[in-house]
Amino acid sequence: MTDKQYSLEEIRLRLNELDDQMLSLLSERRKLSIDVAKSKVQTSKPVRDANREQQLLVKLINNGKEKYDLDAQYITKLFHTIIEDSVLLQQSYLQKLANPESQKPLARVAFLGSRGSYSHLASREYFSRKHTELIELNCEQFKEVTSTVESGHADYGVLPIENTSSGSINEVYDLLQHTTLYIVGELTLPIEHCLVATSDIQLENIKTLYSHPQPHQQCSEFLNRLKGVKLEICASTADAMKKVKELNRSDIAAIGNASSGKLYGLQSIQSNIANQTENHTRFIVVARKPVEVSTQIPAKTTLIMSTAQDAGSLVQTLLVLQKYGINMTKLESRPIMGNPWEEMFYVDLQSHLASSDMQQAITELTKITKFLKVLGCYPIENISHTQVKID
Repeated sequence: MTDKQYSLEEIRLRLNELDDQMLSLLSERRKLSIDVAKSKVQTSKPVRDANREQQLLVKLINNGKEKYDLDAQYITKLFHTIIEDSVLLQQSYLQKLANPESQKPLARVAFLGSRGSYSHLASREYFSRKHTELIELNCEQFKEVTSTVESGHADYGVLPIENTSSGSINEVYDLLQHTTLYIVGELTLPIEHCLVATSDIQLENIKTLYSHPQPHQQCSEFLNRLKGVKLEICASTADAMKKVKELNRSDIAAIGNASSGKLYGLQSIQSNIANQTENHTRFIVVARKPVEVSTQIPAKTTLIMSTAQDAGSLVQTLLVLQKYGINMTKLESRPIMGNPWEEMFYVDLQSHLASSDMQQAITELTKITKFLKVLGCYPIENISHTQVKID
């Protein structure tokens, strides 16, 4: 637009035109991303090319500064999102080729809690990426989630495994020790805790607060500042919100998600109550059969193993991973029920199960452990952003 003075309505119309153009260009770019994936099927090239991504970002930043007077951080943030979307699209395409029998338009998914629980939100987020419609099966306990999938009444189960604030969810780790299910996917979901109630009540008027134990831990600093409030445990945050809605009292509230609260006719009365501003929960997706992962996709492999009760036994297993250059992203120990003082170790490895290094490592680990089982190999969908230096 020129220096001519335009009315607010004319400016808004022009903005709308530009927004439509951007949507059209983004749609065209997504289609080209699929074409890139198709070409990589022929060449067997990996989905991610760090050098190419870095060169692209540097070029975009320089062009943005010189030609369009755009801020480097703005460009970087925008294209990190675009690149992440492109990577996930390509991974999804390759996974469909690797698992043609599992590509169904409808899936039965079991999760903890009712509509609006964080597990429910994670289920919808994960399967929306797969363009899969859901038959939603809510469960009251983690054990019910796994048994529903094991029995064949559900195709998948979604379980929270760890949180950046409250740590590992031990009950889920203990279930993995005994289940016959495999991990076939993962998702990291931002957790935005707030207090929700039937009306805009004052904090000092709250007498009872409902929630799941995990949010209680994740919001402990805020809760410690509330005086004389009774904490009531519910099966999930969704069940807590349902309880508040049913009781319909002005002296009770629940910890939950603001958008989920709206599903129950509740309003947020206090936001950002978690101990950490960056609060995320990692969820795993389990199924009765393992998933085939394209070797062109970054993958994670999860093992469980037990070692001899000798000095240095665990260190010996870690040296095997070091020997083959396998990065360990998680190590969790849990007691073995019925075997006092013995531990089962859960290990997340940033490595594809089919790689030669991983296969050699498993062969050596099998020889020096008392028990070893692969819980699953699955695509890494938490895309790390390519970093560039911003002046």
